[in-house]
Order: sequence, then structure tokens, then C-alpha cells
Amino acid sequence: MRLLMIGRLNGELVTASKIAMSRGAAVTQADGVEQGLATLRAKGADLVMIDVGLSVRDLVGALNEERIRTPVVACGVAADARAAVAAIQAGAKEYIPLPPDPELIAAVLEAVAADGRAFVWRDPSMERVVKLAEQVARSEASVLITGESGTGKEVLARHVHARSNRAAKPFVSVNCAAIPEALLESELFGHEKGAFTGAVARRIGRFEEANGGTLLLDEISEMDVRLQSKLLRALQERVIDRVGGSAPVKVDIRVLATSNRNLAEEVRKGSFREDLFYRLNVVHLRLPALRERPADILELAAHFSKKYAEVNGLPVRPLSRAAQTLVRENPWRGNVRELENTVHRAVLLASGAEIGPEAILTPEGDAIAAAPAGPAARAAQVAEAATRGLVGRTVAQVECDLILDTLDHCLGNRTHAAKILGISIRTLRNKLNEYVEAGLEVAEPGSARAAAAYG
Repeated sequence: MRLLMIGRLNGELVTASKIAMSRGAAVTQADGVEQGLATLRAKGADLVMIDVGLSVRDLVGALNEERIRTPVVACGVAADARAAVAAIQAGAKEYIPLPPDPELIAAVLEAVAADGRAFVWRDPSMERVVKLAEQVARSEASVLITGESGTGKEVLARHVHARSNRAAKPFVSVNCAAIPEALLESELFGHEKGAFTGAVARRIGRFEEANGGTLLLDEISEMDVRLQSKLLRALQERVIDRVGGSAPVKVDIRVLATSNRNLAEEVRKGSFREDLFYRLNVVHLRLPALRERPADILELAAHFSKKYAEVNGLPVRPLSRAAQTLVRENPWRGNVRELENTVHRAVLLASGAEIGPEAILTPEGDAIAAAPAGPAARAAQVAEAATRGLVGRTVAQVECDLILDTLDHCLGNRTHAAKILGISIRTLRNKLNEYVEAGLEVAEPGSARAAAAYG
């Protein structure tokens, strides 16, 4: 966590700085707005804390003009309510009264660092993904994370970073779909003063900002093919060229990427470079849709219920049995994001000791109908989930899961598994040897893994 404090370091700001450092933040100080902007251009930061005695409006305006998306928190003497209101109106996200309260500063730092993205799972289908993620987290390998929109790809990316050797360094995320094509190159690689209209000063890009840490290229499938070639060079050579620059800049980063599309299919269409795909796809983590991980639904619902009750200052209420049934049987086309928004609404609308089904509503206020409960309907849902689980996966990935699951079912017995799979014992052993070399766990006869899978 990198904190930039803008203002002259009087006794109260020194105390705030010490509190932040005691909570693990790396603190940089700037005397005024211009010096603070220069620091942000050159080094970046996760959070800016500015004295309300300075112009918060000028700082926020300059950040918006230069597309620097660092959140700003104002601070000042507790009695100056007018200055606090003016700072919020000028664009500050929060106001911290001085002298500083250690718990308040800690809460602000934690909110920025965690960014509200807790990682919650229980379902066995997620267990395998998380286990593989943690196995490769400490490596330097690039990781491609795929899955439908709303499944939590960025959350998993942050989980990988948090367990990597770079955890103490920056985690920088770039949404390739949200930034206009003409600006994305500057956003990634930075620019020199005068490189284009509006480039008022040299500014480092996200590659340099993430130096020593992890760079997440979110929804990379939306990146223009022309820019993909520059990205490939940056990944291969570990050097970048600022827009308008004349000298390459070395960077030390680990790259993660996400996509809600099948990148192999995009390669076949010609909209994604094949060499870049293989550079990113050293390890592939596929997040299952929420309907494919039913054991996570109520776990996540309980988590969001508690989270939004605390955020809105409301009592924490559990979901009633009827509400749990409704939530569990909904198909959740929008995945975890849709579930989160639904539970948030329910927390606000609920009355009484529990959250009842009457509070589980669509954004338009309509009731969410439970899925049909008959055997045929359940079978159709299971078949649909299974089919969707294959989309976006390679034959080798599906084959690997089928072999390992069958071996688990047979309690690790190779002979029985080979018969069920319809392959020779030699072919099975060759496949298992490949999986072991790739770092996957393979059930042994009578092993705890096999017994747990069977029981």
C-alpha cells in the first residue's frame, strides 16, 4: 500500500504518517499540489491524503485531466466542518479529522487495500481452481484467468498476488475494455511531455507503476491487435517505450490477464495474436460460473449480507429458510456480481429478524421466481451447467478433469479407472505421469484424497 501525503508536515500529519506506516503503508510526502502531482506522475500511489488547507479541487481536477485514478482523502482539524464539506464537494472520497484516530486511518487504508473484494469459496469445483492458483502463485509464470462476467476473475487475481513473492509490492489493475483505444497505450506505457495534446508532463504508465509487483490486464481480449504487438514485446523483453519517448525503460513485473471470451477462438478469428496468447497462457485458471458451484451460493450470500449490513449501519440478519431456497435455486446469470447486488438490495429492504423472500427482488422491484423444483427441471439445470462448464475449455483440460475425477471415484485404483475410461492402463499411467510433472495432485490407491472424494 503506497500512501502519498500532500501538505506541510505539522505534528498532526506526522502522527497520521506514523500511524499509516505502522499499518504497513509506504508513505511519501509532498509539500504542495504541484509536487504531489509530480510524485504521482513519477511513482504512482494507491491513496492520496491531502490537507484541506490546500486546494483539493485543483488536485482532483488535475487528476481527472491527466486520467490518474488514485482516490483522494482530505484531512483537517476536526472543528472545521465547512472545510470538510468543501473537500467532499471538490471530489475527495472521504474526510479524516485531525488529530488522527488510528482506527479510522487503519479502516481507510484497509478499504483501499482490500478494495472490498473478499475471496469466499466452499464448493469443490472452486477448490481445484484455488489449489492450482496457490500452487503457481509463488512462481513468475504469467497466468490467464477466464470465466463468465461476474465470476470473480479480478478477485482471484488479487488472491494470486497476495500469495506471491511480490505480495509486498504494488498490484496494479488496468481494465482494457473501459479505456478508449486511443488512450490505452499511454495508460499502459506512460508518455513524455508533449507527446500528444494534453500531455502536460511526463507520466509513468501502469507498467512502471507496477514495477516489482503484479500487473493485471483485465479483459485483455478487448485490446486492439496493434497494441497487442507492443504488449508482446514488453512481456518478452521486459522493456517498454513511453509514448513520445526515445529510450526504452526496463520493468520488473509479473503479468496476470483475464478474459470473459475464449481466447483460443479469438486467435482463430484473427482478433487476438497467437504468440501473445501463448505468452499469457502459461497457466490457465478457469473460474466456473456460480450455477456450477452451488455450495458457494449461500456462503457468498451470508458474506454479502454481513458486509452490506455493516456498510449501511443496519443489523446483521440471516436469510430465512424460504429466502435461502430462493437464492439457492436461482440460476444467477450474472454470477457473483448479480448475487451481490441482489443481497445488497435485500439487506436494505428487509424488516424483522430475518431477510425473507419478499426482500429478494430484481432491480426493478419484481420478485425473483424460484426455479422449477421437479426432477425433470433439476436434470435440465444440471445438464445445462455441465454443458456450460465445457465451453471455453480445451480438450486436454476436459480430459484431465475426467481422468482425475474417475481416478478419485475408483479410490486411486488405476485398473478400475482405465476400464471405466475405456483406455489401456499404459495410456492412463502416461497421462498421470504428465499431470504429476505439471504439479497436479493425483490420487494414490487408498489415499486420503481418494477416500475423501469417494466419501
